[in-house]
Amino acid sequence: MQYEAVIGLEVHAQLLTESKIFCGCSTQFGAEPNTQVCPVCLGMPGVLPVLNKKAVEYTIKTGLALNCRIAPYSRFARKNYFYPDLPKGYQISQYELPLCEDGYLEIVIDGERKKIRIKRIHLEEDAGKNIHDPSGYSFVDFNRTGVPLMEIVSEPDIRSPKEAALYMKKLRAILRYLGVCDGNLEQGSLRCDANVSVREVGSTEFGVKTEIKNINSFRFVEKALEYEIKRQIKLLSMGEKIIQETRLWDSQTGTTQSMRSKEEAHDYRYFPEPDLVPVVVSEEWIEKIKKDMPELPDQKIERFIKDYGLPQYDAEILTEEKALAEWFEEAVKLGGKPKEVSNWIMVELLRLLNEEGKDITECSLTPSQLVELLGLIEKGTINRNTAKDVFEEMYKTGKSAEALVKEKGLTQISDSSVIIDAIRQVMSTNPKEVERFKAGEEKLIGFFVGQVMKLTKGKANPKLVNELVVKILKET
Repeated sequence: MQYEAVIGLEVHAQLLTESKIFCGCSTQFGAEPNTQVCPVCLGMPGVLPVLNKKAVEYTIKTGLALNCRIAPYSRFARKNYFYPDLPKGYQISQYELPLCEDGYLEIVIDGERKKIRIKRIHLEEDAGKNIHDPSGYSFVDFNRTGVPLMEIVSEPDIRSPKEAALYMKKLRAILRYLGVCDGNLEQGSLRCDANVSVREVGSTEFGVKTEIKNINSFRFVEKALEYEIKRQIKLLSMGEKIIQETRLWDSQTGTTQSMRSKEEAHDYRYFPEPDLVPVVVSEEWIEKIKKDMPELPDQKIERFIKDYGLPQYDAEILTEEKALAEWFEEAVKLGGKPKEVSNWIMVELLRLLNEEGKDITECSLTPSQLVELLGLIEKGTINRNTAKDVFEEMYKTGKSAEALVKEKGLTQISDSSVIIDAIRQVMSTNPKEVERFKAGEEKLIGFFVGQVMKLTKGKANPKLVNELVVKILKET
């Protein structure tokens, strides 16, 4: 029997506000435990929450970027459950009246665009963090309690783990472009829960779903879903039933483990939050936020193709991160040819950054340094092979291209007499290859060019070497 997966994602994004959602405590990451708390976020008796306006603006901005309808009227509710990291015994969230609804996000899968619908985006407060000590004691850090969260809930339109990862990457890019979330999966500022079920191909009925928690990387999104889909198909193939439950992704074993039975909405006993007034969003406020919207990834891709003549692939890579797109544009503004700048970024710069696990914001190499290097290639001062070595040194040391070329004596050899001497030396040490060339093996030109480049330590002008090798071999 053939099965297909039905996947919906719930993404929690911590908003980049300076203060928490209902109090003035700092949201800064990494502070000493329980130093960024107050009676409001600790849920002391008699305190009253006050909604953070910036958190609402950021959520509206996200809703607009994801093509959502912004609700003119929404309200908060109490979600009741007990857990040690929830000091009030309930979480203030939005339930039946969320801030944003009925949007969509487009991904490109196997060269085709696919629309994944967004069911809702709502605001809520984050919980604290349980810390389990090896000694057997458990501690609670409430610094994260009350940090504003957006929950972005997709419809079950995703059909494969690959689509899920692409959706997550695209969503993260949009949030970072908007400046509403830093998208740091390791620190937990972007977290994903996945709802997954399987059904027979052709069926319109949904299967019994499980929810997978604790997914904190794009790779793990794929791995967790791949495992869970196989697990469910195996059970159904054996005639067993899927149990609706919450499962935990274990990256060490590459498996999902049963955590608890899946709660339904009625288990949380939702009711309207009595301490907060409804959120009323005017058309004027929405229009004001629209005017401040930045250029988003898809718009930037179109502009890079149109204005710079870049291929679709280049444009997509360069716009994955806003800072990378800005780095590219700065280099072009300083005189770099767009396609050439793109090639150096994608092949050399991103390789070096990936090796060190860094992103472009941590790169000390500047666009002006790359443009200087490209200028030396264009003038014939160095060839492209030498330029790659110089680029790596520039990246590591921060020195200018010109200084490194001078310091290491890397100036390109363009003196014909020096190159001819090198060619004759290579020919004299490889007489058999010379005879084979004379006998018609013209492909040996590449061999002679390579030997000359090796003899000159890569400094000879490759174009001139090619021309002179052909000329001298044919004259011999």
